[in-house]
Amino acid sequence: MLSNKVLYIRDLIDCPPSYLDDPGRREFFEIVWLKDEKALHVPQHSFQTLHGDWIYLIPPYRVHQLNKAGKKGVLLSFKRELLEDDLKEFLLDVFRMFNIQGEFSCLQVTEQSSKGLNSIYNLLSEEYQKDEMNLLMIKALLKVFLLQLIQLKEQHFTQHDINEKRIYEFMLLLESHYLEERDTAFYAEQLGISAKRLNQILKGKLDKTGLQLIHDRLILEAKRQIIHSENTIKEISFNLRFKDRSYFSRFFKQHSGMTPQEFQESVKRHVIQHENTLIS
Repeated sequence: MLSNKVLYIRDLIDCPPSYLDDPGRREFFEIVWLKDEKALHVPQHSFQTLHGDWIYLIPPYRVHQLNKAGKKGVLLSFKRELLEDDLKEFLLDVFRMFNIQGEFSCLQVTEQSSKGLNSIYNLLSEEYQKDEMNLLMIKALLKVFLLQLIQLKEQHFTQHDINEKRIYEFMLLLESHYLEERDTAFYAEQLGISAKRLNQILKGKLDKTGLQLIHDRLILEAKRQIIHSENTIKEISFNLRFKDRSYFSRFFKQHSGMTPQEFQESVKRHVIQHENTLIS
């Protein structure tokens, strides 16, 4: 059962259906590495029909169906707690890399990048399959693998047009300031462009305005706290800097279709219904 794991590695062809349905899956960062396959879902780019190596970075609570992916490749899933001992700066880099807004991230892997990633992945997989895993070794290898991906993603964004780079920079700013800065004008000023221009760029690439993305980030954090913290709805609304609980509840319902309490109950029902889901 995934709730008892902090790491899960499997060839895609051997990934059991039970993994897709396990409620614990939502807590994992997922890395799906397709090898010599068509890109699964890259609407903003023209390379989606090409064969090659593609890495998908899927953050927690953005579960998708792996059966839509090709069978040639690997799955690497890990929980945040594996990284808790690392420096805050590294953690922020990881969170930013796993784009929490809009579509999940897709990176095209070059032959040169693939060699380095493969060597690290093979060591990580070998350690994972041992009867008694060395957790320190697992953490170290995972960190090196993630650092390679961070470097690859930075190269990906800097090699594309200026608007994609601005979106990436906007996402970095948003992750650092979404609790206290909820006006698109703040982010536009940091990027040296007008709020109108920033919204045009975001709408063109992500089909969302700056304000919608800010609200999406707040809702994502609200859901995370409702699921994983023992705080009351009132305490969560305070943590997210809302002026009172009633305003937070209206905001949450407007953007998710249910009140915080209804969402909390739906999560509880889902867990109860899937409590016997096992990983083979």
